[in-house]
Amino acid sequence: MPEVEPVPLAQLTTLRTGGLPERMIEAHTSGELVDALSEVWADGDPWLVLGGGSNLFAGDEPFDGTVVRIRTQGIERMPSPRPGFARLKVQAGHDWDALVAYAVDQGLAGIEAMSGIPGTVGAAPVQNIGAYGQEIVQTLVEVELLDEGASEIVTVPASELGLGFRTSVLKHHYGSVPLRSAVIVSVTLELGEVGHAERPIAGAQLRSALGLAEGDAVTVAWIREHVLETRRRKGMVLDDTDTDTFSAGSFFQNAVVTASFARTLPDECPRWPVAPDLDPVLVIPLASFDGYVPPHATQQPDVKVSAAWLIEHSGLRKGFKLPRSRAALSSKHALALTNRGGATADELAELARFIQGRVQSEFGLILQPEPVLIGVEL
Repeated sequence: MPEVEPVPLAQLTTLRTGGLPERMIEAHTSGELVDALSEVWADGDPWLVLGGGSNLFAGDEPFDGTVVRIRTQGIERMPSPRPGFARLKVQAGHDWDALVAYAVDQGLAGIEAMSGIPGTVGAAPVQNIGAYGQEIVQTLVEVELLDEGASEIVTVPASELGLGFRTSVLKHHYGSVPLRSAVIVSVTLELGEVGHAERPIAGAQLRSALGLAEGDAVTVAWIREHVLETRRRKGMVLDDTDTDTFSAGSFFQNAVVTASFARTLPDECPRWPVAPDLDPVLVIPLASFDGYVPPHATQQPDVKVSAAWLIEHSGLRKGFKLPRSRAALSSKHALALTNRGGATADELAELARFIQGRVQSEFGLILQPEPVLIGVEL
């Protein structure tokens, strides 16, 4: 089990904050990962699993525990029981965008719109990553998990992960603990074998983002190339020369609200309906069944609204920062909080709280942070 000299989390997170851990282990194989976690759990020490560090906002105080870095690599292509599809089993430490590049090179479709998302594959199901209408829930088959306190890896189907909008049973939401404390060891996806020919794009959100009309045909490689260009314009592709990319991506989640609340927002606020449950289960005991089946209650679907729009229209423009602070909104995207160089976690947290207060005051809605917060309070 390779224990290494600890380095500050500020060197390992894209927000560039975080103190020095007491201990650090790098796991390069699934066996090393199981051994490392088993030892940490047996000792009862505080622990943190770290992949790419792109969805983590860490405080500046030293971390009094063990950081386990997942460095496992590898993609295994497998047949699918469905004609026209292939499965990829990917190790948790594999770079997500490298996986997308591999899939596109192989002519496999289903994750190309998520090009350029930083981080590792193992982190992807935890918050059900997504972009431009694609989410990992659409292609995820199963994961291999190691539950906290266990010593054996188990295979868990995607249906048991509670995947929703930027959430799962594995995610550590701000102010709560995960419903299932476990670490992903590998991920299996099922992708369409579409080859390299041009084809129409079904998703309206993706077509809109790429300027495509209904019926326009493009290749998966074209989609990847143009998604990367779009993300670069927003400062959402990591670049050591661009401080706009020193962020955790979208810091606040797009808010999901009731249809009635959405009607209180300005008509100009971008919004998208959230698909309702169209097949509710109604159970009537046979002994009491009198032949009457009550009609399903009609309910308007919830609505997802743009957090970036809410921020900008609360008076906080791109590039906004508080006086004397080294933290600022990205000059390219109002949803990204950025470290302009040497910003402390306190400076970023102060800016986040200020944004929350302005949006709440203007629109009556409290934005929720998307990254995992360690040693930080908002």
